[in-house]
Amino acid sequence: MTLQMMEEFLIVLPGIYKLIDKMIIQRKIGHIDTHQVSYKAIDWLALEWYETSKRILRKKTKAGKEVSLKFLDKNPALTEGDILYEDEQKVIAVTILPCDVIAIKPTNMFEMASVCYEIGNKHLPLFYENNELLVPFELPLFRLLEGHGYDVRQDKRKLLQPLKTTVSPHAHLSGETLFSKIMKLTASPNLPPIGRDKLSEGGA
Repeated sequence: MTLQMMEEFLIVLPGIYKLIDKMIIQRKIGHIDTHQVSYKAIDWLALEWYETSKRILRKKTKAGKEVSLKFLDKNPALTEGDILYEDEQKVIAVTILPCDVIAIKPTNMFEMASVCYEIGNKHLPLFYENNELLVPFELPLFRLLEGHGYDVRQDKRKLLQPLKTTVSPHAHLSGETLFSKIMKLTASPNLPPIGRDKLSEGGA
């Protein structure tokens, strides 16, 4: 390796390699809510919701820094506020871009179970926020849900909490996630067909 090449390729931190005009990042180093960043500038790396699980990705930060993400060993599961780089002046942190969503507000847990069951069968990603189910917007699905009487609306939101990892308000008492409780309801013989048959027929 020539001296020029050595000057162009320098190890800054474990798992972070800095080139003259870009960085290769291989790990998260903290979260903005728990990491001391007080006086440092924050350079945001904006990601679409579907980019947060990509192991290899090239993007530019708000300040124009080219960043290459290479999480070769596992799904990075990036989320709002994750810190990817830090030096004495700044940090580079993740922010998730808002996108068009279907916001569904179930009237009770049985209706929530029915909607989750059917949308899950369609292999669509589900998110949860403030007692609402969020799904990336698809017009046919929106019309289907609306036509069967569900409380739905189109909105622009950040998709931050995948349903499978969302803990219910009483999780510290039961140890169960909201998703596991919903799945128990879908398996219950007493579950009423609150749109289950209708959705199945509509999606056929």
